[in-house]
Amino acid sequence: MIICHKREELRRVLDGFRLKKQSLGFVPTMGALHQGHLSLIDQGLQENALMVVSIFVNPTQFDNATDLIKYPRTFEHDIELLQSFSERIVVYAPTVEDIYGDTIAAKAFDFDGLEYQMEGKFRKGHFDGVGTVVKRLFEIVQPDYAYFGEKDFQQLRIIQKLVEKYDLNVQVVGCDIFRAGDGLAMSSRNQRLSEAHRAAAPFIYQTLIAAKLRFGTENAKEVTEWVGAQFDKQALLELEYFIIADENTLLPLETKENTKSYRAFIAVFAGEIRLIDNIALN
Repeated sequence: MIICHKREELRRVLDGFRLKKQSLGFVPTMGALHQGHLSLIDQGLQENALMVVSIFVNPTQFDNATDLIKYPRTFEHDIELLQSFSERIVVYAPTVEDIYGDTIAAKAFDFDGLEYQMEGKFRKGHFDGVGTVVKRLFEIVQPDYAYFGEKDFQQLRIIQKLVEKYDLNVQVVGCDIFRAGDGLAMSSRNQRLSEAHRAAAPFIYQTLIAAKLRFGTENAKEVTEWVGAQFDKQALLELEYFIIADENTLLPLETKENTKSYRAFIAVFAGEIRLIDNIALN
């Protein structure tokens, strides 16, 4: 396994690989790797000759400075995990300067309104930061395929829109949410949960499953009110939002249409740790 900290190093490695004319996959991460990340990398390894995995905590996508400071950084463990997983991995672990140069700032993007829904309402500037770093990483790595988990479904849709609007030569692949045995969606933030909050957190997915069943016979307003009532009974979990939206536009559902696909999105605070999840409804 090769580790590169500078984009010039990475380009030299990848230029040699491209002479073989084989496909290159890419999984961008912020480190603190877990089985969810490995599931993305595994899918990429099945479909490509080589995988690039970036490890970079992107400062411009954090609307909360404290969250950036507290974000888990486990680089040595991440490298050990990747080394034991496959030899067909190149790690790109750049400095902030290598990505941003002298000016650490996000660019403004227009994602046709996708950025204003759900997470965009609660995390100002977040998707500008995501768009900035992902576009830059795509330009540096130049992968054939890039893999993203559906846990961050809104982010997945926004990156697909980024590729479309900027005519980037990469195919974005959405991958199923990887869950712990009790249903909790895998996330680097899970490492920061207290024992009590970790025990309570599976209620999020249990509620999503129940909401999906209700969606078959109830309207979006009724399901949303029911979810709110369930979280009112939870002392350790605080519901920030629950929204049923069109999978394509991410606009909140008003009237069901049989030709459209819908998804339920949820954000919950477990103490100071913010967890998100979602589920396809039809």
